[in-house]
Amino acid sequence: MARLRGGAVLAAAMVFAGSALTGCEGLTPPADGGPSGSGVPAPGNGRAVSPLDNPDGTKPGLAAITSSADKARARAMIEKVATKGRGPRTGYERDEFGYAWMDSAPADVPFARNGCDSRNDLLKRDGEDLRFRSGSDCVVMSMTLHDPYTGKDIEWTKSRAMKVQIDHVMPLSYDWQMGASRWTKDKREAIANDPLNLVPVDGPTNSAKGDSGPAAWLPPNRRIRCSYSVRFAQVSLKYDLPVTVADKRMMLRQCGG
Repeated sequence: MARLRGGAVLAAAMVFAGSALTGCEGLTPPADGGPSGSGVPAPGNGRAVSPLDNPDGTKPGLAAITSSADKARARAMIEKVATKGRGPRTGYERDEFGYAWMDSAPADVPFARNGCDSRNDLLKRDGEDLRFRSGSDCVVMSMTLHDPYTGKDIEWTKSRAMKVQIDHVMPLSYDWQMGASRWTKDKREAIANDPLNLVPVDGPTNSAKGDSGPAAWLPPNRRIRCSYSVRFAQVSLKYDLPVTVADKRMMLRQCGG
């Protein structure tokens, strides 16, 4: 490539700087003094991350685990998960885990108490081409979501909100049956709003999952089934919740075990 003259170099640098500034759209603090800064997930980067590299769930997406070394790491993590039989569902109500999608979960939960509810936090974390309500850096009005469960891109608008649902990877009624019925209110609110346990996905696919564990339901997109199993294990280990023997066996199988 021919060497650029000084003027051309300066012009190119100015173009690059302008592009970089354009890419910061949506990061400007809101006019009404709403939430901004480190407590709010950076909007719209849209780059899916492996759960092995995302232990707190604050990074976007659920990238596939493909290498033999990473699958070995995944199996080692899943092996640590305790097992027991699934208890009764007696007494379970969604409200036992707090109202959806509260922003008042315990302060040690990522994104909690940042002035933006959990659902919008997750849309911001995983969505691309975000558009916000006028005067807000919280309420997402439209976006593009790469759905890990189906592998499809979803063009979402708030007017058709249920097209994208937020999945509890480890379902709340499953948690209840595996021991959360004996937890404090704070701990139940934590797992219900923890980004480690939350993934925006295709609405009908999430509805089909219900409260199933991995032995009964896995994402249709086979490429991310190991990643899904790892995320299930991460939630189980963080909250000291066992899974059924059948679920653990299926999780290991998805990662080559």
